[in-house]
Amino acid sequence: MDLVASTRRGTAPNQEWVLMYRRGLSRTKIAELVGVPAPTVGYHLRVACAADPELQSAHEAAANAKPSRVTAQGLARMQELVAMVRKTGRYPSRKAESTMERSLAVWLQRRREDARAGTLAPAYRDGLAVLPGWQTPPRAEAFEARWQHRLAALIAYRGAGNDWPRHKADISGEEHELGVWLHLQRSKLRRGELDDAKRQTLDESLPGWRIGRQRGRRP
Repeated sequence: MDLVASTRRGTAPNQEWVLMYRRGLSRTKIAELVGVPAPTVGYHLRVACAADPELQSAHEAAANAKPSRVTAQGLARMQELVAMVRKTGRYPSRKAESTMERSLAVWLQRRREDARAGTLAPAYRDGLAVLPGWQTPPRAEAFEARWQHRLAALIAYRGAGNDWPRHKADISGEEHELGVWLHLQRSKLRRGELDDAKRQTLDESLPGWRIGRQRGRRP
């Protein structure tokens, strides 16, 4: 087993891969997208399916989902998107001042989600094919998506009755992954680098996240 596979397997299951699988992507497709061996992804998903008996049925339902519906408004949005990208050389931002640009950004994000889930309508697929790399979100958008995935995973982790996750080297698995992420958020907060919206989201979704575990408190 190579070093990458060994490292990946030691932290199973990877929550991002589980989410992709739940959305209908196959093991092979996930491996292709994240750049790891297919057997490694398969190992993580077997661990996840063992912990969540409903995961397999959710995957099958998503994989067999019907293509997204094509509407006249959707086709018009697609043409507006293509025109904007060709004119400006960039994709729309959800933080733009223009309401129209924000609307196009939301529409594009939904089509990307459809493409990842395998439910993108052929009309949209063919029309967007003129924009190379349109399925790959910009780095900022990808970072935001990963942040939201980690947040959701931590909320579920705490909701299951677990104490705050630790990031120490002797901790492994999901607790270590979430512990490292949470430690990073606290560090950014202390340095004044944590985005105000993210800070507010953490305060509302995970009360007590700033302090975490308290000495003398039972796990």
